[in-house]
Amino acid sequence: MVIIMEREDCLSDYIVVVAQEDGVNIIGLTRGKDTRFHHTEKLDKGEVYIAQFTDNTSAMKIRGNAKLYTKHGIINLGE
Repeated sequence: MVIIMEREDCLSDYIVVVAQEDGVNIIGLTRGKDTRFHHTEKLDKGEVYIAQFTDNTSAMKIRGNAKLYTKHGIINLGE
């Protein structure tokens, strides 16, 4: 039962990235023994990206001037 709860918690975490400038990069990193890049996105000013942590995605690297909205609050990146 604990494993199911951890999986549900993992799959329910969303983040929203709002680009404040052209060229904001988002890189998804894999879970598991070896962390690898598995997905990249490039946003232009005003574009919005909604992402979810999953069984495959354990972390995201975001580079550039953007606002990151999470259940923990708003983070201003690149200022």
